[in-house]
Amino acid sequence: MKNKLPLLLIFILSYSAISAQKIELDSLTRKERLIKDPLTPARAAFYSTVVPGLGQLYTGKTWKVPIIYIALGSAGYSYLYQRDQMNVFRNIYKRRIAGYTDDIYQGRILKNDQLIEGMKFHKNYRDQSLLFFMVFYLLNVIDANVGAHLMQFNVNEQLSFKPYLKPNDYSTDMNFGITLNINL
Repeated sequence: MKNKLPLLLIFILSYSAISAQKIELDSLTRKERLIKDPLTPARAAFYSTVVPGLGQLYTGKTWKVPIIYIALGSAGYSYLYQRDQMNVFRNIYKRRIAGYTDDIYQGRILKNDQLIEGMKFHKNYRDQSLLFFMVFYLLNVIDANVGAHLMQFNVNEQLSFKPYLKPNDYSTDMNFGITLNINL
């Protein structure tokens, strides 16, 4: 029992410290809590990986969610459309090879090589649509991560960066310059 007492005391003290930190984080506003929590970028990226747009909701950037779903939805729709069109050309080509001539392009007299070209055309755009979907999905995760990182960035009124124009005293030209003001 003697050996277990210090371990129990350490566990109780560490649990009370963790619960005190949790109470402190709960009493802060949402923005202050996001600034103090160092795991916010990883959590936002994980949320956006699981459900697109959830990381943006977590960081408070709700206006980005419709943009994400429009981009992913249009890429997904384009993928499905191009896949279906590719399958139409492929099935007509297969039926023509099998000897059937009762397809929808019979009146337009599309030859077999034109059917193959149409199939390649839609396959190319199907693959591009899949690539766009993956890029938009990755951008969603990166945006959530970067947005959470920038919430922890210190921006206050003591830092200022201002360009200025000053007329030249000896000619009609303007002098350009930059000032960096730091109030301590």
